[in-house]
Amino acid sequence: MKSVFITGASSGIGKSLAIVYASNGYTVGLASRNQVAINDVAKKCESHGGKTFTYVLDVTKPKNCASVAKKFIKDANGVDIVIANAGIGGDDKITSGSSESINKIIDTDLLGVTNTVMPFIPYMKNESKGTLVCISSVAGFVPLPNHGGYVGSKIAIRYIFDSWRITLNKHNIKVITICPGFIDTPMVKGPARKLPMKSSSEAAKKFFVYIKKGEGTYIYPFYYRILIKFIKILPKRFYTWVIQTIYKKK
Repeated sequence: MKSVFITGASSGIGKSLAIVYASNGYTVGLASRNQVAINDVAKKCESHGGKTFTYVLDVTKPKNCASVAKKFIKDANGVDIVIANAGIGGDDKITSGSSESINKIIDTDLLGVTNTVMPFIPYMKNESKGTLVCISSVAGFVPLPNHGGYVGSKIAIRYIFDSWRITLNKHNIKVITICPGFIDTPMVKGPARKLPMKSSSEAAKKFFVYIKKGEGTYIYPFYYRILIKFIKILPKRFYTWVIQTIYKKK
């Protein structure tokens, strides 16, 4: 039986991915800081025919991540796919005089990914197979006001995975970056909820197919690929006016 390890599995994209993998016969490792929530997700996965293991995990703690990775490999008798999905949004609070808010975002959304996946790489190297997946964001292509920490983290992890894709190719380890647009999850708040959104369950089904057959970077939904190309040729002043209008605080 193939196995997948997913962080941020208590809600949103992580929860939906867990259910999709369980429905397809995978052993699923569910990791989150919220034990009550992942226990509930585990029950849903098992009702869909999957076998589950749950782990309380804070991805900002490297030792915690290494310990959980080792335990999952033992529990599941190996690992085929690791999906670093855990992440947070939030305002940089750039005029506050404190870096606390932005550092918390970077610590979770960037270092949390490397903390999650790197402990699994030696095992995959020895087995000469495996798939590493990070959930980046369309925001990594589109600057957003007040969200430099989030945007910067998503850009950085995309480039890290681009580099790893070349490095790990010789070990037959596939490296995939998923860049969703606005997905209807608890993380999407404020003005962003005015924009078109896909459901997390619909997105998870698309991600499952791409992770199985695809390679490289996947931007979802498709119309964001057009939007990204359009923004690149848009005059900066016009883009700034548009994005400020969308994010204007009441």
